[in-house]
Amino acid sequence: MQRTLVIGLGTMGSVHTKAFYEMPDAELVGVVDRNLEKRQQFSERYETNEYETFQEALTKLNERIDVVSICLPTDEHPEYVKQAADAGIHVICEKPIARTPELARELIDYCKEKKVQLFVGHVVRFFQEYVEAKQVIDSGAIGKINVVRTRRGGAFPQVPSDWYSDYSRSGGLVLDTIIHDFDFLRWCFGNVTRVYAKSIAGAKGVNEKKRDYASVTLRFASGVIAHVEGTWAHRQFSTAFEFSGTDGVIDYDSQKQKAVITEIHQTEGSGAGVAVPESPLQLSPYDRELRHFISCIETGSEPVVTAEDAYEAVVISHAALASIADGEVVEITAEGVKSS
Repeated sequence: MQRTLVIGLGTMGSVHTKAFYEMPDAELVGVVDRNLEKRQQFSERYETNEYETFQEALTKLNERIDVVSICLPTDEHPEYVKQAADAGIHVICEKPIARTPELARELIDYCKEKKVQLFVGHVVRFFQEYVEAKQVIDSGAIGKINVVRTRRGGAFPQVPSDWYSDYSRSGGLVLDTIIHDFDFLRWCFGNVTRVYAKSIAGAKGVNEKKRDYASVTLRFASGVIAHVEGTWAHRQFSTAFEFSGTDGVIDYDSQKQKAVITEIHQTEGSGAGVAVPESPLQLSPYDRELRHFISCIETGSEPVVTAEDAYEAVVISHAALASIADGEVVEITAEGVKSS
């Protein structure tokens, strides 16, 4: 049984709190938020303790915390990850792990030094549509994949503090939203070597109308080319992907269908392609992710998404941001990111 504390009661903090409250292998020992009314509401609803600060929770719970979930704005992650590590508490941190690759590396090394585990919430790896697509890719059913297209986004995120509109804090659309696709595609195809990107907001990250639309082209060491689109310019959130292989296509669009369609090219005269629907799940992807992280702590097993994976996703995101800023192709090498 892992005793859990949630810091930050915004959208993701709400998800984490509910998940831990209902989880058989976790005990929700408290919630932390600066807003008194909000934390009291959560305390009553989920029958737990409420605290204004992390330090207050540490003092009053007296070492009764095994895991802390950090659900705060991106720029606040380093402070709280280090505080938890100093207290010997395992960390679940919402993505992105940090605002820059340098900070991300620092946090990973810090947690290793303090001998605590660090998990990062790249939840797309737990969405059934994406899990199913990777299984088909790995099976070789659609042959060698050469071209990929993904899309993700909707309206500009609205939160009381409006921190998303501060590019120095959030990293904008690229670092906050389509980093999900960067991580998923790297999971499928390995390391990225070249990045070229354009966006509406340009180097400022967020324009005056709080809208952005970005297009990022990734070249992988494996030879795959991926076209990644992200938007904060539409009203409704949606995701989509298409994987084109030599023997078939995997296609999904949340606005058009509720199943992943796999079309296998048949020999002439053998009939149409085969549609493979997804299976409905009782648990949400967020529940599955958090239960997986808790299981990894209990068993010492390797997580589906590692802290190193989270670091690489930030590296790809920053390569895209650098390309948007200077209009050049950016190369990712073992030595780091550089413009061509």
